[in-house]
Amino acid sequence: MKNILRLALSLVLLMGVSSCQSQESANITKVDNTFIKQEVIGKNVQLVDVRTPNEYNSGHIDNAVNFDLSRQKAFIQQINTLDKDKPVYLYCAVGSRSAYAAKILEREGFTKIFDYSGGYMDWVRNQ
Repeated sequence: MKNILRLALSLVLLMGVSSCQSQESANITKVDNTFIKQEVIGKNVQLVDVRTPNEYNSGHIDNAVNFDLSRQKAFIQQINTLDKDKPVYLYCAVGSRSAYAAKILEREGFTKIFDYSGGYMDWVRNQ
């Protein structure tokens, strides 16, 4: 009986954890290095690095602006200076912060959000 109870509890916990993972959105698209190279590099786009200023200053993708996600009030003010009718491309170090930032942009009314899920570490690795 204890084993059945443990199994049932484990299944409930597993279902809860999987439901907490980020849900796909019609407004947010995960992209990779190839996409960034083809669609962003050398073009006049809204490319946002959401890492801290220290991380940004140690290296960033050309033409990216730095909106520090860790300072949420300032971050929201900064993103609202962007054109909501144009695509916004986000990245961080490895993809976690940019995924969170994408949800904030969506909440603020942006509808064309591209999240570079590999982040700057992937960018450096694939140059």
